[in-house]
Amino acid sequence: MLEWIMNKLRPIEQRSSGSGYTAQVMAARDSYISGRRGVAELTATVQSCVSLWEGGFAMADVSGTDLLTRQTMAMIARAVALNGEAVYLITDMGLVPATDWDVTTRSGRPSAYRLSLPEAGGGRTITALAAEVLHLRIGSDNQTPWIGTAPLRRSSLTGAMLHAVEAALSETFENAPLGSQIVPLPDAGAEDMESMRHAFSGRRGKTLVIEGVAQATAAGMNPQIGQKPDQLSPDLSKSMTAETLSAAREAVAMAYGVLPSLLNRAATGPVVREAQRQLAIWTLQPIATLLADEASNKLGAEIEIDTIRPLQAFDAGGRARALSAIIKAMAEAKEADIPPADLSGAMRMVDWKE
Repeated sequence: MLEWIMNKLRPIEQRSSGSGYTAQVMAARDSYISGRRGVAELTATVQSCVSLWEGGFAMADVSGTDLLTRQTMAMIARAVALNGEAVYLITDMGLVPATDWDVTTRSGRPSAYRLSLPEAGGGRTITALAAEVLHLRIGSDNQTPWIGTAPLRRSSLTGAMLHAVEAALSETFENAPLGSQIVPLPDAGAEDMESMRHAFSGRRGKTLVIEGVAQATAAGMNPQIGQKPDQLSPDLSKSMTAETLSAAREAVAMAYGVLPSLLNRAATGPVVREAQRQLAIWTLQPIATLLADEASNKLGAEIEIDTIRPLQAFDAGGRARALSAIIKAMAEAKEADIPPADLSGAMRMVDWKE
C-alpha cells in the first residue's frame, strides 16, 4: 500500500522524443563535425572545381553595395564550395569572415550568432544578432535549415572513392618496385649471391633480385633455355584503376556543376564554352542570387550579382541575331504607329522582361 502511494506521488519522468531538441542538436553537430569537409577536397579535381567557383565569383558584377569586394566574393565562393556556407560579420570597415560560429534559431531561422573572428595574434569571439551577420548557405535540408552542406558532403561516397583511388595510386608509385627485375644468372657461391642480392635490393628501376639456376638444374631442366628477366612492376590495368579514377573525377566534377567534358584532354572550343555556360547559369548564378537576397535583407539596399555577363556565358551569335530581330521589330512597330506600351506587352509575351 505504501509503495502504491509512493508511486502515485513520484513525478512523471519526461524523456526527449526522437524529433525533440536533443535529437536536433545531435543531428546539427553531426552535420557540422563530419560533413563540413572531406578528404577528397585534397585532390586536384576538387581544387580545380573550387578554383572555378572562386574565379567566377571574383569576376561577378556586384551592384548596390561596396562591401562585396572581389576579394570577399572569392573567399565566399571558396568557403561555400568547401563548407557549404559562409558567415561574415557586417562592420563599418567591411565584412569580416568568421572561422567558427554557433547559432541560435527561432522558427528555424537564425536569431543570434556567437562568432570566432580571425586575428593575426589569435582569434576573438563576439556575439551578434542575425541582422548583423551575412550568412550564405547552400544544400540546406529540412532538419537543419540553418546549416549548409558542401557538394562533397552530399556526395561523400564518391568523394571517398576518389580519395581512396588516388591514395592507393600514390602509395603504389611510392612503394612498389617499379622497373625492378628478377634476372637469372649462373649459380655462384652462396656468399657471392648474397652479396649481389644486397647490392641490388631496393634500387628502383634496377635489378632487384639475382636468381640462381641450381633449382632448374636439379629438376632436370636446361638452365640456359627459356631464361629471361621477370618484371616486378605491378599490372594496374587489371584493377581498372584508370577507369575508376576517371569515373570518380567526373562524378565529383558534376557535383560541383562542372561538365565532365571540360576535363577531357580532347575538349575543343565549343565544348569548353558549353561547360562554361553550364557552370555559370545552373550553378554560380543561383548561388549568387541567394547571396544577393541575403545581402539585400541584411544591408538594406537592392543588391544584384551577375556572373553570366562577366564570364561571357551566353551565345554571342544568338544574342546578336536576337538584337537584330528586336531592332527590326521596333522599326516596324514605329512605322505601324504601335504604341510603346503595346510593344512592351508583346515582348513580355515572348519572355522579354525589358
